[in-house]
Amino acid sequence: MAREPQTVRSTRTRAALRRAALSRFMTQGVEATSVEQIAADAGVTVRTFYRHFATKHDLLFADYDAGLHWFRAALASRPADEPLVQSVQAAIFAFPQDVDAIAQMTQMAALRVEQLDHDRIVRHLRGVEADFARALSDHLTRREPPVTADEHLAAAVTARTLAAATFAAMETWMVHGERTMAELSRLCQLALDQLRHEAPV
Repeated sequence: MAREPQTVRSTRTRAALRRAALSRFMTQGVEATSVEQIAADAGVTVRTFYRHFATKHDLLFADYDAGLHWFRAALASRPADEPLVQSVQAAIFAFPQDVDAIAQMTQMAALRVEQLDHDRIVRHLRGVEADFARALSDHLTRREPPVTADEHLAAAVTARTLAAATFAAMETWMVHGERTMAELSRLCQLALDQLRHEAPV
């Protein structure tokens, strides 16, 4: 299905702003970079910048927003009878192997750790984790719509547990060891495998 023109334009604008911000952040640092500079480098107005991002710091987390849209689509394509952890693993690891996108994500992760305090990173990740849990909850509801309060609770707990495991792996990746996509994949796999051994989800 073709995207609406506005959606395509919006996606391109956000990508241009991410590229411009990354270039500026890498050469002069986050705090020394202004919104005006990022907007000018991306070829848009400051007003357009604020239509897409609330602050320049939000650009350091824009890869998560893009990844969440992609994750929802990948999860929706999994077979309905597939075990849930297997579906989540397959959806996460089906991430398109675009070399430029992976390099940009790795650079953004390094910048977050180098230029932001840990509490700010964790606060933002908690919001993204909640969005991730909602995507999982929506997926569970489509697979088997809950009727009773107990079924609603079971779906919510399962979704939040899977999200917590995945984001624990991401936090570990950002703070410890090498920040490569291979290492992120390994940590996510390990976290989800531990869940699979603890409970049959």
